[in-house]
Amino acid sequence: MSKMAFQSLFSEYKILTSFLCPLVQHKPNCHHFHTLPTPQISGPLLPDLVNEISRLVSDHRYPHHDLELSLNPFSEQISTNLVEQVLKRCKNLGLSAHRFFLWAKSIQGFQHSVESYTILVEILGSCKQFAILWDFLIEMRESCCCEIKSEIFWLIFKAYSRANLPDGAIRSFIRMDEFGIKPTTRDFDMLLYILCKRKHVKQAQQFFDQAKSRFLLTAKTYSILISGWGKIGDSGKACELFQAMLEQGCPVDLLAYNNFLEALCKGGHVGEATNVFHDMLSKRVEPDAFTYSVFIRTHCDANDMRSAFKVLDEMRRCHLLPNVFTYNCIIKRLCLSENVEEAYQLLDEMISRGVKPDTWSYNAIQAYHCDHSEVNRALRLLSRMEQDNCLPDRHTYNMVFKLLIRIGRFDKATEVWENMGDKKFYPSVSTYSVMIHGLCKKKGKLEDACKYFEMMIDEGIPPYVTTIELLRNRLLGLGLLDQIEILADKMRQSTSCSIQELANVMVGNRAAQNASRHDETDMESD
Repeated sequence: MSKMAFQSLFSEYKILTSFLCPLVQHKPNCHHFHTLPTPQISGPLLPDLVNEISRLVSDHRYPHHDLELSLNPFSEQISTNLVEQVLKRCKNLGLSAHRFFLWAKSIQGFQHSVESYTILVEILGSCKQFAILWDFLIEMRESCCCEIKSEIFWLIFKAYSRANLPDGAIRSFIRMDEFGIKPTTRDFDMLLYILCKRKHVKQAQQFFDQAKSRFLLTAKTYSILISGWGKIGDSGKACELFQAMLEQGCPVDLLAYNNFLEALCKGGHVGEATNVFHDMLSKRVEPDAFTYSVFIRTHCDANDMRSAFKVLDEMRRCHLLPNVFTYNCIIKRLCLSENVEEAYQLLDEMISRGVKPDTWSYNAIQAYHCDHSEVNRALRLLSRMEQDNCLPDRHTYNMVFKLLIRIGRFDKATEVWENMGDKKFYPSVSTYSVMIHGLCKKKGKLEDACKYFEMMIDEGIPPYVTTIELLRNRLLGLGLLDQIEILADKMRQSTSCSIQELANVMVGNRAAQNASRHDETDMESD
């Protein structure tokens, strides 16, 4: 099931911070928190404080780092807005974000906002800190000053499902009663939707069979499972559910038809899907843009661009507008088929028809230019993204930097790097690694590689172990032992405890790798 498939189905279910407020409602007679007003910080000071505190939380990410001691000088400047912003910036730093939350909670006169509780639940879940998460929920329940609502559990379902722990999501649903929440059909649908979205369809179906008697089932419930089975290519199961829905007397609406069509197409039964489409028309169920997009994506996957454009032409005649996801499918397939000029025509059509291209639209074309070493066109597309108000992302820049370094256009690489700040893009560890690894492989560019490495250390971004070892081995091969020591000393002087520990890798202590980071996501929010 595609991301767009349930856009309309779950528009009311969007798990966004703005939607989830209020998820946790503070009760007026709470004795757990002080009742003194929480100071608020406004003006130019707040962004600076957010940056500084977020850096501290990132620098002290391991349990043995004394984060609280480093935070204490900021206790008089803390505010609910500041806490929310820091938590959002540190969304990938589960343990240290939790410690920051507890530190702020301990400040005399400070009370966390509803949103801060919600953000921390999502952080702990996304970082797989489930034991801490449940302790946190129990504390919220027993403190008698917070009401936990269904949407909090939706976040927990999502966290378990993303961690490939579908049974954990199901157990969370069962535990809702412990927290004063009687699950509704809406909660049941959300659990099934989240499980199916992550392809845990078998577990979703098993729980559906066990629990369906407790809820008033609708076509929506069946549609979720139909789409889920289609997502994993089991159109047979989708057919069984569609028939069961008819037998239950559920009205088959457009959404149900769309999901069934998608399941059939993903199962390779395009002919049968076409028959169902005509049956839908005979029952006066009017197709929408998504209905046609199912067939477009199917034809693109089969590299049948003639049929894809035939469906696209039919949409134009019906005055139906494809969404950006549908356009992107065609653009990507055109680029893979080396029809990049047609891809540009579709890009222009999107803009002329009011469909705003996203970074995926441009990156599909950019990948073609970079793969074919078309430097000028790659740089022109980079400029066009800015003109079209679509800022490049790290994938865009990483592709361009790999191209420029590979063909030796170091001047252009430097120029693009220096212009990134103007486009409000700040490189993460992956972009630094692209530069360092690329330069290390080029004759006479080891000094430049060291320069980017030092920049990364100055920014407080812990490098990959592989990056450190590559740079060290290159320096060692040239006998530049002094330079290795200079870089190691710079790492030891970093404010980041993680970087300090990685200095041991630079000097050749492989045991230090066990404490190192091996994933770039920790710093993506910084």
